[in-house]
Amino acid sequence: MAVESIFYFKNQKTVIDVGQARGVILLAGCQNNLNISHYTPLQVKMSITGYGRASKEQMQQMVKSIFGLKEIPKPDDVADAIAVAYCHSSSSKFYSNLNTKT
Repeated sequence: MAVESIFYFKNQKTVIDVGQARGVILLAGCQNNLNISHYTPLQVKMSITGYGRASKEQMQQMVKSIFGLKEIPKPDDVADAIAVAYCHSSSSKFYSNLNTKT
């Protein structure tokens, strides 16, 4: 399981909701004995665009391009989730986890 680390949050009104949702997601992963990998936004951006300071729009365009989509996935969180999954699938953590699951 791959999740993006939260290190800074602009909207203080939603940070609690995001934190609670993240807690539930991590709990579900632990309860199902999943290996959980955490990636910073910088790591995800580097994986998708090759540039750690890529904008949200650049990330969305690259997700669209990499997966040959006709349009950018909506809502924005979908493109973010795809980017995290892509980052994980291209990481050494993903391949080492595959080898331990045989």
